[in-house]
Amino acid sequence: MKLIVGLGNPGKEYDNTRHNIGFMIVDNYLGNVNYTNKFNGMVYEKNIDGEKVIFLKPTTFMNNSGISVRAAVDFYKIDIKDILVIHDDLDLPFATIKLKSNSSSGGHNGIKSIINHLGSQEFNQFKFGITNEYKNDIIDFVLGKFSKEELANIDYQLTNNIIDDFLKNGMTKTMSDYN
Repeated sequence: MKLIVGLGNPGKEYDNTRHNIGFMIVDNYLGNVNYTNKFNGMVYEKNIDGEKVIFLKPTTFMNNSGISVRAAVDFYKIDIKDILVIHDDLDLPFATIKLKSNSSSGGHNGIKSIINHLGSQEFNQFKFGITNEYKNDIIDFVLGKFSKEELANIDYQLTNNIIDDFLKNGMTKTMSDYN
Protein backbone atom coordinates (compact mmCIF):
# COMPACT_ATOMS: atom_id res chain seq x y z
CA MET A 1 0.00 0.00 0.00
CA LYS A 2 1.25 3.46 -0.90
CA LEU A 3 0.25 6.95 0.25
CA ILE A 4 0.54 9.87 -2.18
CA VAL A 5 0.17 13.23 -0.40
CA GLY A 6 -0.32 16.46 -2.31
CA LEU A 7 0.31 19.51 -0.13
CA GLY A 8 -1.66 22.73 -0.38
CA ASN A 9 -4.20 24.93 1.35
CA PRO A 10 -7.97 24.35 1.18
CA GLY A 11 -10.35 26.95 -0.24
CA LYS A 12 -11.00 28.59 -3.58
CA GLU A 13 -8.78 31.56 -2.69
CA TYR A 14 -5.78 29.22 -2.84
CA ASP A 15 -6.60 27.62 -6.20
CA ASN A 16 -3.65 27.85 -8.62
CA THR A 17 -1.30 29.28 -6.01
CA ARG A 18 2.33 28.21 -5.92
CA HIS A 19 1.92 26.61 -2.48
CA ASN A 20 -0.86 24.41 -3.90
CA ILE A 21 1.16 22.65 -6.59
CA GLY A 22 0.85 19.39 -4.61
CA PHE A 23 -2.96 19.59 -4.78
CA MET A 24 -2.75 20.49 -8.46
CA ILE A 25 -0.51 17.55 -9.37
CA VAL A 26 -2.69 15.04 -7.49
CA ASP A 27 -5.88 16.48 -9.02
CA ASN A 28 -4.39 16.27 -12.49
CA TYR A 29 -3.21 12.71 -11.93
CA LEU A 30 -6.60 11.50 -10.70
CA GLY A 31 -8.81 13.56 -12.99
CA ASN A 32 -12.36 14.32 -11.91
CA VAL A 33 -12.92 12.10 -8.86
CA ASN A 34 -15.04 12.38 -5.76
CA TYR A 35 -12.85 12.69 -2.69
CA THR A 36 -14.01 11.54 0.74
CA ASN A 37 -13.46 13.82 3.72
CA LYS A 38 -11.37 11.82 6.21
CA PHE A 39 -8.30 12.34 8.36
CA ASN A 40 -8.61 16.15 8.17
CA GLY A 41 -8.14 15.82 4.45
CA MET A 42 -9.60 14.84 1.13
CA VAL A 43 -8.98 11.15 0.41
CA TYR A 44 -9.31 9.02 -2.69
CA GLU A 45 -8.48 5.31 -2.78
CA LYS A 46 -7.51 3.63 -6.03
CA ASN A 47 -6.23 0.21 -6.99
CA ILE A 48 -3.26 0.62 -9.36
CA ASP A 49 -1.62 -2.50 -10.80
CA GLY A 50 -3.03 -4.61 -7.97
CA GLU A 51 -1.86 -2.30 -5.19
CA LYS A 52 -4.04 -0.07 -3.03
CA VAL A 53 -2.95 3.56 -3.33
CA ILE A 54 -4.30 6.26 -1.03
CA PHE A 55 -4.25 9.84 -2.30
CA LEU A 56 -4.46 12.52 0.38
CA LYS A 57 -4.84 16.28 0.21
CA PRO A 58 -4.63 17.58 3.81
CA THR A 59 -7.19 20.29 4.60
CA THR A 60 -5.43 21.38 7.80
CA PHE A 61 -3.64 24.18 5.93
CA MET A 62 -0.03 23.76 4.95
CA ASN A 63 1.64 24.31 8.32
CA ASN A 64 -0.38 21.52 9.97
CA SER A 65 -0.22 18.93 7.19
CA GLY A 66 1.35 16.38 9.53
CA ILE A 67 -1.90 16.02 11.49
CA SER A 68 -3.68 14.67 8.42
CA VAL A 69 -0.77 12.54 7.21
CA ARG A 70 -0.33 10.94 10.64
CA ALA A 71 -4.03 10.06 10.85
CA ALA A 72 -3.94 8.36 7.43
CA VAL A 73 -0.68 6.51 8.20
CA ASP A 74 -2.10 5.21 11.49
CA PHE A 75 -5.43 4.14 9.97
CA TYR A 76 -3.97 2.32 6.96
CA LYS A 77 -0.79 1.12 8.75
CA ILE A 78 1.37 2.54 5.96
CA ASP A 79 5.14 2.15 6.10
CA ILE A 80 6.74 5.61 6.16
CA LYS A 81 8.99 4.59 3.24
CA ASP A 82 5.83 4.04 1.13
CA ILE A 83 4.81 7.71 1.36
CA LEU A 84 5.40 10.24 -1.43
CA VAL A 85 4.76 13.88 -0.50
CA ILE A 86 4.38 16.32 -3.41
CA HIS A 87 5.12 19.96 -2.60
CA ASP A 88 6.50 23.28 -3.81
CA ASP A 89 10.15 24.20 -3.41
CA LEU A 90 11.36 27.81 -3.38
CA ASP A 91 14.99 26.89 -4.02
CA LEU A 92 14.41 25.17 -7.36
CA PRO A 93 13.90 26.95 -10.68
CA PHE A 94 10.31 26.94 -11.92
CA ALA A 95 9.05 23.47 -12.94
CA THR A 96 12.31 21.78 -11.96
CA ILE A 97 11.69 18.43 -10.31
CA LYS A 98 13.79 17.05 -7.46
CA LEU A 99 13.05 13.70 -5.83
CA LYS A 100 14.44 13.01 -2.37
CA SER A 101 14.26 10.20 0.13
CA ASN A 102 14.91 10.57 3.85
CA SER A 103 15.49 14.31 3.55
CA SER A 104 15.07 17.32 5.81
CA SER A 105 12.30 19.88 5.49
CA GLY A 106 14.51 22.37 3.68
CA GLY A 107 12.59 25.06 5.57
CA HIS A 108 9.19 23.98 4.17
CA ASN A 109 6.64 24.27 6.98
CA GLY A 110 4.34 21.55 5.61
CA ILE A 111 7.24 19.10 5.51
CA LYS A 112 8.35 20.20 9.00
CA SER A 113 4.87 19.38 10.28
CA ILE A 114 4.91 15.93 8.64
CA ILE A 115 8.37 15.15 10.07
CA ASN A 116 7.22 16.27 13.54
CA HIS A 117 4.00 14.21 13.45
CA LEU A 118 5.59 11.08 11.99
CA GLY A 119 8.71 11.37 14.13
CA SER A 120 10.72 10.61 11.01
CA GLN A 121 11.93 12.12 7.77
CA GLU A 122 12.23 8.73 6.03
CA PHE A 123 9.32 9.40 3.66
CA ASN A 124 9.85 10.41 0.03
CA GLN A 125 9.56 13.93 -1.34
CA PHE A 126 8.62 15.08 -4.83
CA LYS A 127 9.69 18.73 -4.96
CA PHE A 128 8.35 21.01 -7.68
CA GLY A 129 10.35 24.20 -8.19
CA ILE A 130 8.44 27.47 -7.99
CA THR A 131 11.43 29.87 -8.18
CA ASN A 132 11.54 32.59 -5.60
CA GLU A 133 12.49 35.83 -7.28
CA TYR A 134 10.94 37.77 -4.39
CA LYS A 135 13.02 36.73 -1.39
CA ASN A 136 11.84 39.74 0.60
CA ASP A 137 8.21 38.64 0.55
CA ILE A 138 8.18 34.86 0.60
CA ILE A 139 4.67 34.46 2.07
CA ASP A 140 3.07 36.62 -0.60
CA PHE A 141 5.08 34.81 -3.27
CA VAL A 142 4.13 31.24 -2.28
CA LEU A 143 0.49 32.23 -1.73
CA GLY A 144 0.44 34.11 -5.04
CA LYS A 145 -1.18 32.64 -8.11
CA PHE A 146 0.82 31.10 -10.94
CA SER A 147 0.87 33.32 -14.04
CA LYS A 148 -0.91 32.06 -17.17
CA GLU A 149 2.50 31.38 -18.70
CA GLU A 150 3.59 29.35 -15.66
CA LEU A 151 0.35 27.34 -15.67
CA ALA A 152 0.85 26.57 -19.37
CA ASN A 153 4.38 25.32 -18.63
CA ILE A 154 3.54 22.81 -15.89
CA ASP A 155 4.36 19.46 -17.47
CA TYR A 156 1.61 17.28 -16.06
CA GLN A 157 2.62 14.37 -18.28
CA LEU A 158 5.99 14.39 -16.51
CA THR A 159 4.46 14.65 -13.03
CA ASN A 160 2.04 11.81 -13.83
CA ASN A 161 4.93 9.67 -15.11
CA ILE A 162 6.87 10.29 -11.89
CA ILE A 163 3.92 9.14 -9.76
CA ASP A 164 3.42 6.08 -11.97
CA ASP A 165 7.11 5.22 -11.80
CA PHE A 166 7.22 5.63 -8.02
CA LEU A 167 4.26 3.25 -7.72
CA LYS A 168 5.72 0.72 -10.16
CA ASN A 169 9.47 0.90 -9.49
CA GLY A 170 9.93 2.45 -6.03
CA MET A 171 11.78 5.60 -5.07
CA THR A 172 15.40 4.60 -5.68
CA LYS A 173 14.87 3.82 -9.37
CA THR A 174 12.52 6.79 -9.82
CA MET A 175 15.14 9.15 -8.35
CA SER A 176 17.76 7.64 -10.63
CA ASP A 177 15.55 8.14 -13.68
CA TYR A 178 14.43 11.74 -13.00
CA ASN A 179 17.02 13.53 -10.86
